[in-house]
Amino acid sequence: MAAAIAPDPYKRDFSTAFSAIRKLLRDGHDTTQVFLIMRALNGPSMPKNFARLLGTPDGRRLVYQRTELAVRLCDPAYVASFAPGTVGAAYRDFLRNTGYSADGLAEVSNLGREPLVEDAYMWFGRRTRDIHDIWHVLTGYRADESLGEAALVAFSYAQTGGLGWAFIAVAASLKSLRVSRSLAFARAVLEGYRLGRAANWLLGEDYEALLHEPLGAARARLGIGEAPRYMACNPLQDWHA
Repeated sequence: MAAAIAPDPYKRDFSTAFSAIRKLLRDGHDTTQVFLIMRALNGPSMPKNFARLLGTPDGRRLVYQRTELAVRLCDPAYVASFAPGTVGAAYRDFLRNTGYSADGLAEVSNLGREPLVEDAYMWFGRRTRDIHDIWHVLTGYRADESLGEAALVAFSYAQTGGLGWAFIAVAASLKSLRVSRSLAFARAVLEGYRLGRAANWLLGEDYEALLHEPLGAARARLGIGEAPRYMACNPLQDWHA
């Protein structure tokens, strides 16, 4: 009898993605569906981005160290150590204001309750997951189930090439257009994509160093521009907070 062929982890599964996006659009808080979409569509981008990381000045060192950022970011003493005005301090405020946590994100993403696998590609996937909330801080996009997340996933698509991000951004924009009959939401999401294209490649950053940088200086160094279309939809948001 021929041996069973293992499923290709880098093959896209559009059936799962469409099923998950329908559930996500019904309930924006159902973050499990986000990770189902990521698994279904982002696979081909993984080896490309990992190879790109290895080509950056710090990439080989980061891969050699394979720091588990979720573990670091769940350490209260570590999170408390960031000086005022830094990216880390803004991340600390983000956690306090949202009630989110790095271990909570890790738990939701572990759909099959698999044990942690000591594999370079799997580590890279976990790292990409763990910096999502830091990208909220860097971009100024709110962590909500509506425009803030849609704009950030568009930004993330531009940065990573993961089709799952684009899938969510487009679906959210079409839903907003159907409900509101306005293009404001979609234009803000497209703006997020453009900002992601214009910024430096954030997957190549050393986040343990970045968290200690002044927030404004980090945004300027990384080329993260302001988002006037998003701000027009969120007038109470202080982009420079």
